[in-house]
Amino acid sequence: MTVKVRFAPSPTGMIHIGNARTALITWLFTRSQNGHFLLRIDDTDKERSKVEYEEAVEEGLNWLGMDWDEKANQKNRTDIYDKKIDELKKSGRLYACYETPEELSLKRKTQLSRGKPPIYDRGSLNLSDEQINKYEADGRSPHWRFKLDHTTIEWDDLIRGKVKFEGTDLSDPVVIRENGQPLYHLCSVIDDIEFGITHIVRGEDHVTNTATHVQMFEALNGAAPTFAHLPLIADAEGAKLSKRIGSLSIDDLEKSEGLEPMAIVSLLARLGTSEPIEPYANMQPLIDSFDFSKFSRGTPKFDTIELIRLNSRLIHEADYDDVKARLNELGLSELDEEFWLIVRPNLEKLSDIKMWWNVAREPIESVIEDPEFIKEAAALLPPAPWTDQTWSEWTASVKEKTGRKGKQLFMPLRLALTGMEHGPELNNMLLLIGPETAKQRLAP
Repeated sequence: MTVKVRFAPSPTGMIHIGNARTALITWLFTRSQNGHFLLRIDDTDKERSKVEYEEAVEEGLNWLGMDWDEKANQKNRTDIYDKKIDELKKSGRLYACYETPEELSLKRKTQLSRGKPPIYDRGSLNLSDEQINKYEADGRSPHWRFKLDHTTIEWDDLIRGKVKFEGTDLSDPVVIRENGQPLYHLCSVIDDIEFGITHIVRGEDHVTNTATHVQMFEALNGAAPTFAHLPLIADAEGAKLSKRIGSLSIDDLEKSEGLEPMAIVSLLARLGTSEPIEPYANMQPLIDSFDFSKFSRGTPKFDTIELIRLNSRLIHEADYDDVKARLNELGLSELDEEFWLIVRPNLEKLSDIKMWWNVAREPIESVIEDPEFIKEAAALLPPAPWTDQTWSEWTASVKEKTGRKGKQLFMPLRLALTGMEHGPELNNMLLLIGPETAKQRLAP
């Protein structure tokens, strides 16, 4: 059997860390099985769905290195949903309900106050024709629920193992709104059947939904796919993701944070697995090693410090040819391979190189705390042309002249030449700064 999976985002906002992880794990699994990846845009919510969000989803997936074999939009499939909905109504699996949100809320509160679970009581199944006519005369439009069989619901989950629910413990889910709009539950199941989806990867917050979906598959004469429910991501301390991290979109990570896509991929692909988190320059090793058995049920921790570490390592291993085009985009077309190799070990993000370019080539504010020492050092600067031995020759002369050594020797020179307390090795940095600029910065 050919593996066929889908990633099904709703275009009601930007693609974020959580759904990007779901997309990535789904994609890695599919590619590891030489399967078929469907990008399905769940855009039945006409009011909230936006074309720009759909485009952002595609751009985000592409930026992270994911492609798809097929794309579909639910908004173009309403005829199929209408047909299947009619079948379910005729078979008695969908039934009309006339309670208002306020009435439903009151029912739930009453049940809870009596120590009972807030499960819908199926009151609408007992309405007489007279009551229905009165509701409709009053202008009420029904919402529709899927009638669950009160039987045991079971499946073998690729991450959670054996999962079991009792139908009596679940509320009949609302599947059609009062305005006639079918909701996620029903449309998703219909599409999964129509497209022949074999596996579904989703967050563990959908486990209860899956229990109701299993019966919808049965009611529509479709085979339920194999499910894998991923634990939701927590922050580094194990708490629910903070608003800042939890709402961080892939667009933000790319444009505002300036992170490498493979740093994000390397972290998300291994979160919650038994595998070490290491930087990967491309997808292939992650595809080759993918296995759901490596995922645990424990809560994975998303650590931004870890993300920056991965990003730094990828930058430190990048060849000049790999980044040249991006350097041009940063306005650094004159930056050559020598500069890149010297500065590269001090970068966390590629954009950091602009700071070091400015330090080497643009006017800076030198920090001179001991003018007499700097004056003596300036007088000992070797003449041009400079070589990779110039720094050691110069500092040896300064040491002999002033008697300074170690930090007392090197830090004042670094501050005067770069205006900073840290940075690339000065024996290399001095060559990037050059004789004329160095003399200017050492001048009182």
